[in-house]
Amino acid sequence: MRQSQLFTKTRREAPADEVSKNAILLTRAGFIHKEMAGVYSYLPLGLKVLKKIESVIREEMDKLGAQEIELATFQNKELWEKTNRWDDKIIDVWYKLRDEDIGLGFTHEEPLTAIAKEYVQSYRDLPFSAYQFQTKFRRELRTKSGIMRGREFLMKDLYSFCENYDQHRDFYKKAQDSYKRIFDRVGIGHLTYLTYASGGSFSDVSHEFQTITASGEDIIFIREENDYAVNKEIFNDEWKAKLNMNKFREEKSIEVGNIFNLGTKFSEALGLKYKEIDGSERPVWMGSYGIGLGRLMGTVVEVLSDEKGIVWPKEVAPFQVHLISLNQNELSDEVYKTLRANKIDVLYDDRDVRAGEKFADADLIGIPLRVVIGEKSLESKMLEVKNRNADEVRQVTLEYLLEELKS
Repeated sequence: MRQSQLFTKTRREAPADEVSKNAILLTRAGFIHKEMAGVYSYLPLGLKVLKKIESVIREEMDKLGAQEIELATFQNKELWEKTNRWDDKIIDVWYKLRDEDIGLGFTHEEPLTAIAKEYVQSYRDLPFSAYQFQTKFRRELRTKSGIMRGREFLMKDLYSFCENYDQHRDFYKKAQDSYKRIFDRVGIGHLTYLTYASGGSFSDVSHEFQTITASGEDIIFIREENDYAVNKEIFNDEWKAKLNMNKFREEKSIEVGNIFNLGTKFSEALGLKYKEIDGSERPVWMGSYGIGLGRLMGTVVEVLSDEKGIVWPKEVAPFQVHLISLNQNELSDEVYKTLRANKIDVLYDDRDVRAGEKFADADLIGIPLRVVIGEKSLESKMLEVKNRNADEVRQVTLEYLLEELKS
């Protein structure tokens, strides 16, 4: 894409009503637009990143054997009353249409369990799992964390249905591994820990994936020796008694994913049963697994940005290459056309502005690989190539660059 045709523009000043790093940088770079507290629109650059995160997650969910679905946003009051969650005081985030007794979905255990009742009769129908990407709505009171804590946000929620605990445990472990691969691929795996936490209205205890950052809202205790952590909010006397605190360190962190062992809570309440080989009936064992895509995107910005701007990992960057022309010339156009012909996703800075402004914008936007064409390139036919998070500048031919990008 030609940057001169991109309708969004960068800005030098931080928005006055933002305090979080992710919101400041993403707004300045033209990725998002704030509509109101906790509600953001995703602009062309931001949507490209969000879609790439979605693609990474979808690939890992498909490898897990889960099937993609799309459930309705409107929630049936009767279903939620059967699980005692319609008026549950723990769930204080509901948006409800009181005059119609409808809730705007923030999670989908109840409706998917009701759907499964129509298709699950025997043990032969299990196990199975299904996931979706859907906009959720929550009455979030703490909205100072940019896109990491919103009132309207895109979420991937996965649900598993198994015969018993042993079968569920096997899937649960595979889901944990899938989550670890997702966080590795988006560049924050080395800072993300599997963390014991409260289960809220879902279960007694859950697992969170918490990413260490100074801007985190949570506090976790980490034990490096076993590569696990405990959220401070459930760190009661019972936990302290069975753990050696000298082996833990305290860190601030951001929750980027969570998984719950639901047991038979929902299946018993809604009558989801299956027949065993001996003809006896048993409730289905369930689990649920969530990742907020905007929260994950915001966390990547919080963790990987520097004083100049955003530093996107390759897998989720809005473009593979930022091509910068320091003077309008045929070579720049030729390189741009060649990259596109080879299916390289490239942002071409063809604007008639100063070189310093182009470089500053490139740092702010954060595309991993920068290719510069200036006067020297016109003479030597060599391209200046620089990684966003490195100082080294390399001189390469267009053919070499293509081979490097394809590999």
